[in-house]
Amino acid sequence: MNMKVENDQLSISGQINVDALAGLKEQGVEVLICNRPDGEEADQPSFEEIKAAAAEIGIEAHHIPYAPGAFTDADRKNFAAVLDGGKRTHAYCRTGGRVGGIVKAIEDAKSATDTKSDSGSESYDVVIIGAGSAGISTAASLHKRNASASIALIDPSEDHYYQPGWTMVGGGVFGAETTHKKMQDVIPSFTKWIKDSVALFNPAENTVTLTSGKVVSYKHLVVAPGLKLNWAGIEGLEETLGKNGVTSNYQFGLASYTWKLVQELKGGKALFTQPPMPIKCAGAPQKALYLSASEWFSSGRLKDIDISFYNAGGVLFGVADYVPALMEYMDKYKVDLQFNNTLFKIDGESKTAWFKTKNDAGEETIVESKFDMIHVCPPQCAPDFISSSELADAAGWLDVDPASLQHKKFPNVWGAGDVMNTTNAKTMAAARKQAPVVAQNITEAMAGKSGTAAYDGYGSCPLTVEKGKVVLAEFTYGGKVNPTFPDWVNDGTKPTKLAWTLKANVLPTIYWNAMLKGHEWFAGPK
Repeated sequence: MNMKVENDQLSISGQINVDALAGLKEQGVEVLICNRPDGEEADQPSFEEIKAAAAEIGIEAHHIPYAPGAFTDADRKNFAAVLDGGKRTHAYCRTGGRVGGIVKAIEDAKSATDTKSDSGSESYDVVIIGAGSAGISTAASLHKRNASASIALIDPSEDHYYQPGWTMVGGGVFGAETTHKKMQDVIPSFTKWIKDSVALFNPAENTVTLTSGKVVSYKHLVVAPGLKLNWAGIEGLEETLGKNGVTSNYQFGLASYTWKLVQELKGGKALFTQPPMPIKCAGAPQKALYLSASEWFSSGRLKDIDISFYNAGGVLFGVADYVPALMEYMDKYKVDLQFNNTLFKIDGESKTAWFKTKNDAGEETIVESKFDMIHVCPPQCAPDFISSSELADAAGWLDVDPASLQHKKFPNVWGAGDVMNTTNAKTMAAARKQAPVVAQNITEAMAGKSGTAAYDGYGSCPLTVEKGKVVLAEFTYGGKVNPTFPDWVNDGTKPTKLAWTLKANVLPTIYWNAMLKGHEWFAGPK
């Protein structure tokens, strides 16, 4: 058992078994907290088994289970209540990661409460949480409609990224530096940038409390912080990421490593993985595969490289119209498709990955695979400060109406971007369509009117099936195909050079020079 002492009262570890209890007792532990749901792994001791054995030696046990990164406000309060008892406590989950997350949330909430009274406050017409694609675009669209509205953007980051470009970095098409700018260079001059993060929401009082303790009040709140990449959700991944042939285009600093691995691999086995939905850009895991395979194909190395795609889902792509074109490339690159396989553990030093899969009878099997290179897409969830708040739904996502993007409980709270529980694809193209809808509806609400703008679920995924060609998937809610261009200009169900030009040359320019500046080309609300 790898134990971490958090403070004089609390220690943290990964999964424990009955045999570990005596040692914990000797160290003075009086209380156990288990943050792990039963049944996550076949060999996992049940909580009741641990609880019964603990009771025999005088240790009380509490079960506060949740999936990695998905604790609720009630979970946080229940955990804090146990700690308030003052007894020596040991908390555990699978790896200790989710315990660390909830402990940090408790500390942030306490810090915000302790400093609230003497930290001052600020007030704005509109407060936007998150200065990513959705946040800045919404601010720009708002200003376009109401230049007199005071707008604040809350984001602690010094950097801003064009994330759709990371696929191209991993494929050797873009340099990483072309996808990055300093935040101060993209924050609109008409907004107040508050370089801080949110600790607590208080929608009943129309305020948010920041980690610094500052209280910011608003007339309307836009929640657009994006989502959380849960690297800790795969055992061993954090320890080996960026070395041992383990990479991911989902991180700015690793996309270049992907391209390095692709160039260096002369033969062997390459794995590409996709976790359960929802994730940002559902096509990105296979885009990494296509561009890697395209390089190996054109250089004559593909015959010596075995490619496997381990997908937690049951289909290659969620909109069936695009699957035939994608399958042609899977066949061309001789990809071994493994559906309903979820990566849960990786060992970089031994170059081994483990997957969970279920047969038709629902029986779980563990599959082991060696690799020379593996591209991992991490599981994803809402940020902790969202999932633990009263703004979240049962799964932790921001709970909004799918058309108006207005919160279902608090009418002056709105959502944009990846954080929402809407069923659209989580892409930059979706945020580009959502920002004008939110801006229009807030503008009308500030004028005492009902919002008339509606988001139709539009999303776009330019699937880079080879260097020089893209299958341009565009669709709305329910997987309804919704192309921007007529077929005679570009048939999105087929790979085209025009769509590649759009992906490689046009879209980055639109992002930096139009979307972030309130120009709503092909994106205005209907």
